[in-house]
Amino acid sequence: MTASRRSFLSAGGAAALTVALGRRAMAAEDLRIGFIPEVATTPESIAAKQPWVDYLQQRLKRNVKLIIPTNYAATVEALGNGSLDVANFGALTYLKAQARYGAKPLVQRNEDRHFHSLFITGDPKIATLKDLKGKTFAFGDVNSTSGHLIPAQELIAAGIDPDKDLTARFSGNHTNTAIAVASGQVAAGALDETVYRKLVDDKTIDPAKARVFVTSHEFIDYVWAARKDLDAATVDAVTRAFLDLKDPKVLAVVRATGFVAANDKEYDADRVVAKRLGLL
Repeated sequence: MTASRRSFLSAGGAAALTVALGRRAMAAEDLRIGFIPEVATTPESIAAKQPWVDYLQQRLKRNVKLIIPTNYAATVEALGNGSLDVANFGALTYLKAQARYGAKPLVQRNEDRHFHSLFITGDPKIATLKDLKGKTFAFGDVNSTSGHLIPAQELIAAGIDPDKDLTARFSGNHTNTAIAVASGQVAAGALDETVYRKLVDDKTIDPAKARVFVTSHEFIDYVWAARKDLDAATVDAVTRAFLDLKDPKVLAVVRATGFVAANDKEYDADRVVAKRLGLL
Protein backbone atom coordinates (compact mmCIF):
# COMPACT_ATOMS: atom_id res chain seq x y z
CA MET A 1 0.00 0.00 0.00
CA THR A 2 1.40 3.37 -0.94
CA ALA A 3 2.02 6.08 1.61
CA SER A 4 -0.49 8.35 -0.07
CA ARG A 5 -3.17 5.64 0.05
CA ARG A 6 -2.44 4.98 3.73
CA SER A 7 -2.70 8.70 4.36
CA PHE A 8 -6.02 8.90 2.50
CA LEU A 9 -7.50 5.96 4.42
CA SER A 10 -6.27 7.39 7.68
CA ALA A 11 -7.88 10.74 6.91
CA GLY A 12 -11.11 9.03 5.86
CA GLY A 13 -11.18 7.03 9.07
CA ALA A 14 -10.63 10.15 11.12
CA ALA A 15 -13.46 11.92 9.31
CA ALA A 16 -15.83 9.01 9.90
CA LEU A 17 -14.86 8.93 13.57
CA THR A 18 -15.47 12.65 13.86
CA VAL A 19 -18.95 12.31 12.36
CA ALA A 20 -19.76 9.38 14.64
CA LEU A 21 -18.56 11.24 17.71
CA GLY A 22 -20.50 14.31 16.64
CA ARG A 23 -23.70 12.31 16.34
CA ARG A 24 -23.10 10.69 19.70
CA ALA A 25 -22.56 14.10 21.30
CA MET A 26 -25.69 15.46 19.65
CA ALA A 27 -27.70 12.49 20.93
CA ALA A 28 -26.34 13.08 24.44
CA GLU A 29 -27.53 16.69 24.54
CA ASP A 30 -31.06 17.65 25.52
CA LEU A 31 -33.19 19.02 22.73
CA ARG A 32 -34.92 21.99 24.35
CA ILE A 33 -38.39 22.51 22.97
CA GLY A 34 -40.66 25.32 24.09
CA PHE A 35 -44.28 26.39 23.83
CA ILE A 36 -45.66 29.87 24.20
CA PRO A 37 -47.96 29.72 27.26
CA GLU A 38 -51.12 29.94 25.14
CA VAL A 39 -53.11 28.09 27.79
CA ALA A 40 -52.78 28.29 31.55
CA THR A 41 -49.53 26.60 32.61
CA THR A 42 -50.40 24.10 35.34
CA PRO A 43 -48.91 20.76 36.41
CA GLU A 44 -51.84 19.15 34.58
CA SER A 45 -51.27 21.04 31.33
CA ILE A 46 -47.56 20.18 31.40
CA ALA A 47 -48.26 16.51 32.13
CA ALA A 48 -50.74 16.43 29.25
CA LYS A 49 -47.87 17.15 26.85
CA GLN A 50 -45.89 14.06 27.92
CA PRO A 51 -47.09 11.85 25.00
CA TRP A 52 -45.73 14.52 22.67
CA VAL A 53 -42.38 14.54 24.45
CA ASP A 54 -42.27 10.73 24.46
CA TYR A 55 -42.89 10.61 20.71
CA LEU A 56 -40.10 13.07 19.95
CA GLN A 57 -37.64 11.29 22.24
CA GLN A 58 -38.37 7.93 20.64
CA ARG A 59 -38.21 9.35 17.12
CA LEU A 60 -35.11 11.52 17.62
CA LYS A 61 -33.33 9.09 19.95
CA ARG A 62 -32.32 11.84 22.33
CA ASN A 63 -33.68 13.44 25.48
CA VAL A 64 -36.25 16.17 24.93
CA LYS A 65 -36.64 18.85 27.57
CA LEU A 66 -39.99 20.64 27.57
CA ILE A 67 -39.82 24.32 28.54
CA ILE A 68 -42.79 26.67 28.85
CA PRO A 69 -41.59 30.25 29.49
CA THR A 70 -43.57 32.65 31.65
CA ASN A 71 -45.03 34.64 28.74
CA TYR A 72 -44.95 35.03 24.97
CA ALA A 73 -42.11 37.56 24.93
CA ALA A 74 -39.97 35.31 27.11
CA THR A 75 -40.38 32.51 24.57
CA VAL A 76 -39.04 34.76 21.82
CA GLU A 77 -36.06 35.74 23.96
CA ALA A 78 -35.38 32.12 24.95
CA LEU A 79 -35.03 31.09 21.31
CA GLY A 80 -32.92 34.16 20.63
CA ASN A 81 -30.46 33.57 23.47
CA GLY A 82 -30.16 29.84 22.81
CA SER A 83 -32.11 28.63 25.85
CA LEU A 84 -34.49 26.93 23.41
CA ASP A 85 -33.64 24.99 20.27
CA VAL A 86 -37.14 24.80 18.82
CA ALA A 87 -40.30 26.65 19.82
CA ASN A 88 -43.99 26.71 19.02
CA PHE A 89 -44.95 30.30 18.25
CA GLY A 90 -48.06 32.13 17.20
CA ALA A 91 -47.59 34.13 14.01
CA LEU A 92 -46.80 37.38 15.84
CA THR A 93 -44.23 35.86 18.18
CA TYR A 94 -42.67 34.00 15.25
CA LEU A 95 -42.40 37.25 13.29
CA LYS A 96 -40.64 38.88 16.26
CA ALA A 97 -38.28 35.92 16.68
CA GLN A 98 -37.53 35.95 12.96
CA ALA A 99 -36.94 39.70 12.78
CA ARG A 100 -34.76 39.88 15.91
CA TYR A 101 -32.98 36.54 15.90
CA GLY A 102 -33.36 34.92 12.49
CA ALA A 103 -35.68 32.12 13.64
CA LYS A 104 -36.22 29.47 10.94
CA PRO A 105 -39.79 28.23 10.27
CA LEU A 106 -40.11 24.44 10.18
CA VAL A 107 -43.70 23.21 10.20
CA GLN A 108 -47.24 24.28 10.95
CA ARG A 109 -50.37 22.32 11.78
CA ASN A 110 -52.93 21.71 9.06
CA GLU A 111 -55.22 23.91 11.15
CA ASP A 112 -52.81 26.84 11.14
CA ARG A 113 -53.26 27.49 7.44
CA HIS A 114 -56.94 28.36 7.89
CA PHE A 115 -57.17 29.85 11.35
CA HIS A 116 -59.68 32.12 13.11
CA SER A 117 -60.04 34.16 16.27
CA LEU A 118 -63.32 33.84 18.13
CA PHE A 119 -65.10 36.67 19.93
CA ILE A 120 -67.06 35.35 22.90
CA THR A 121 -69.50 36.84 25.38
CA GLY A 122 -71.96 35.95 28.10
CA ASP A 123 -74.03 39.08 27.53
CA PRO A 124 -77.20 38.35 25.52
CA LYS A 125 -77.31 41.96 24.31
CA ILE A 126 -73.98 41.67 22.49
CA ALA A 127 -74.38 40.43 18.90
CA THR A 128 -71.86 42.43 16.84
CA LEU A 129 -68.48 44.05 17.39
CA LYS A 130 -70.14 47.47 17.42
CA ASP A 131 -72.06 46.35 20.52
CA LEU A 132 -68.75 46.21 22.40
CA LYS A 133 -68.37 49.98 22.59
CA GLY A 134 -68.03 50.99 26.23
CA LYS A 135 -67.73 47.38 27.41
CA THR A 136 -65.04 45.51 29.31
CA PHE A 137 -62.98 43.23 27.09
CA ALA A 138 -60.22 40.65 27.49
CA PHE A 139 -57.41 40.09 25.02
CA GLY A 140 -54.95 37.26 25.67
CA ASP A 141 -51.23 38.03 25.74
CA VAL A 142 -50.17 41.32 24.15
CA ASN A 143 -48.02 39.27 21.74
CA SER A 144 -50.77 36.80 20.83
CA THR A 145 -51.89 36.62 17.21
CA SER A 146 -55.35 35.12 17.74
CA GLY A 147 -55.76 36.73 21.15
CA HIS A 148 -54.69 40.29 20.28
CA LEU A 149 -53.34 41.07 16.79
CA ILE A 150 -56.26 39.77 14.73
CA PRO A 151 -58.97 40.78 17.23
CA ALA A 152 -57.57 44.33 17.29
CA GLN A 153 -57.60 44.41 13.50
CA GLU A 154 -61.22 43.21 13.42
CA LEU A 155 -62.32 45.73 16.04
CA ILE A 156 -60.70 48.64 14.21
CA ALA A 157 -62.33 47.53 10.95
CA ALA A 158 -65.70 47.58 12.76
CA GLY A 159 -65.10 51.14 13.96
CA ILE A 160 -64.11 50.23 17.52
CA ASP A 161 -60.89 51.74 18.86
CA PRO A 162 -59.55 49.20 21.39
CA ASP A 163 -57.75 51.93 23.34
CA LYS A 164 -60.61 54.43 23.49
CA ASP A 165 -63.85 52.50 23.09
CA LEU A 166 -63.15 49.52 25.35
CA THR A 167 -62.06 48.96 28.91
CA ALA A 168 -59.58 46.35 27.81
CA ARG A 169 -57.19 44.12 29.70
CA PHE A 170 -54.68 41.43 28.81
CA SER A 171 -55.49 38.14 30.50
CA GLY A 172 -52.15 36.49 29.67
CA ASN A 173 -53.47 33.48 27.76
CA HIS A 174 -56.52 32.05 26.00
CA THR A 175 -57.69 29.99 28.97
CA ASN A 176 -57.77 33.05 31.21
CA THR A 177 -59.73 34.98 28.59
CA ALA A 178 -62.39 32.27 28.32
CA ILE A 179 -62.72 31.99 32.09
CA ALA A 180 -62.93 35.78 32.49
CA VAL A 181 -65.82 35.90 30.03
CA ALA A 182 -67.63 32.82 31.37
CA SER A 183 -67.41 34.10 34.95
CA GLY A 184 -68.64 37.58 34.05
CA GLN A 185 -65.39 39.36 34.90
CA VAL A 186 -65.51 40.97 31.45
CA ALA A 187 -68.32 41.43 28.96
CA ALA A 188 -66.44 39.83 26.08
CA GLY A 189 -63.08 38.59 24.87
CA ALA A 190 -61.23 37.06 21.93
CA LEU A 191 -59.21 33.87 21.70
CA ASP A 192 -57.79 31.00 19.65
CA GLU A 193 -60.55 28.86 18.11
CA THR A 194 -58.82 25.53 18.88
CA VAL A 195 -58.33 26.44 22.54
CA TYR A 196 -61.97 27.49 22.82
CA ARG A 197 -63.19 24.16 21.42
CA LYS A 198 -60.95 22.21 23.76
CA LEU A 199 -62.11 24.18 26.80
CA VAL A 200 -65.72 23.45 25.85
CA ASP A 201 -64.99 19.76 25.17
CA ASP A 202 -63.18 19.46 28.51
CA LYS A 203 -66.10 21.25 30.23
CA THR A 204 -63.73 23.90 31.55
CA ILE A 205 -66.21 26.51 30.36
CA ASP A 206 -69.93 26.49 29.63
CA PRO A 207 -70.50 27.66 26.03
CA ALA A 208 -73.80 29.20 27.13
CA LYS A 209 -71.82 31.58 29.35
CA ALA A 210 -69.12 32.20 26.74
CA ARG A 211 -70.85 31.94 23.38
CA VAL A 212 -69.22 32.78 20.07
CA PHE A 213 -70.83 35.84 18.50
CA VAL A 214 -68.24 36.77 15.86
CA THR A 215 -65.64 34.71 14.00
CA SER A 216 -62.69 36.59 12.50
CA HIS A 217 -61.49 36.43 8.92
CA GLU A 218 -59.19 33.54 8.05
CA PHE A 219 -55.45 33.95 8.67
CA ILE A 220 -52.30 31.86 9.08
CA ASP A 221 -51.22 31.42 12.67
CA TYR A 222 -48.93 29.10 14.61
CA VAL A 223 -45.57 27.72 13.48
CA TRP A 224 -42.77 25.61 14.90
CA ALA A 225 -39.44 27.39 14.42
CA ALA A 226 -35.78 26.67 15.17
CA ARG A 227 -33.05 28.98 16.41
CA LYS A 228 -30.98 30.20 13.48
CA ASP A 229 -27.80 28.32 14.42
CA LEU A 230 -29.38 24.93 15.15
CA ASP A 231 -27.44 22.33 13.18
CA ALA A 232 -28.93 21.13 9.89
CA ALA A 233 -29.12 17.49 10.97
CA THR A 234 -31.28 18.35 13.97
CA VAL A 235 -33.46 20.72 11.95
CA ASP A 236 -34.06 17.97 9.39
CA ALA A 237 -34.73 15.30 12.03
CA VAL A 238 -37.20 17.47 13.94
CA THR A 239 -38.99 18.52 10.76
CA ARG A 240 -39.35 14.91 9.62
CA ALA A 241 -40.61 13.86 13.05
CA PHE A 242 -43.41 16.41 12.78
CA LEU A 243 -44.30 15.62 9.18
CA ASP A 244 -44.37 11.86 9.83
CA LEU A 245 -46.54 12.09 12.94
CA LYS A 246 -49.83 10.23 12.44
CA ASP A 247 -50.82 9.05 15.93
CA PRO A 248 -54.10 10.85 16.75
CA LYS A 249 -53.45 10.67 20.50
CA VAL A 250 -50.14 12.47 20.14
CA LEU A 251 -51.55 14.94 17.62
CA ALA A 252 -54.37 15.75 20.04
CA VAL A 253 -51.80 17.03 22.55
CA VAL A 254 -51.13 19.97 20.24
CA ARG A 255 -54.68 20.15 18.88
CA ALA A 256 -53.61 19.03 15.41
CA THR A 257 -54.69 16.64 12.68
CA GLY A 258 -51.29 16.72 11.02
CA PHE A 259 -48.36 18.91 10.00
CA VAL A 260 -47.11 20.49 6.78
CA ALA A 261 -43.91 22.36 5.96
CA ALA A 262 -43.93 26.10 6.69
CA ASN A 263 -42.18 29.00 5.01
CA ASP A 264 -41.68 32.60 6.02
CA LYS A 265 -43.58 34.18 3.12
CA GLU A 266 -46.82 32.60 4.31
CA TYR A 267 -46.73 35.01 7.26
CA ASP A 268 -46.43 38.17 5.16
CA ALA A 269 -50.08 39.16 5.65
CA ASP A 270 -49.70 38.88 9.43
CA ARG A 271 -46.45 40.83 9.16
CA VAL A 272 -48.23 43.70 7.39
CA VAL A 273 -50.97 43.85 10.04
CA ALA A 274 -48.47 43.71 12.90
CA LYS A 275 -46.47 46.60 11.46
CA ARG A 276 -49.61 48.63 10.82
CA LEU A 277 -50.73 48.20 14.43
CA GLY A 278 -47.27 48.94 15.81
CA LEU A 279 -46.76 45.44 17.17
CA LEU A 280 -43.70 44.63 15.05
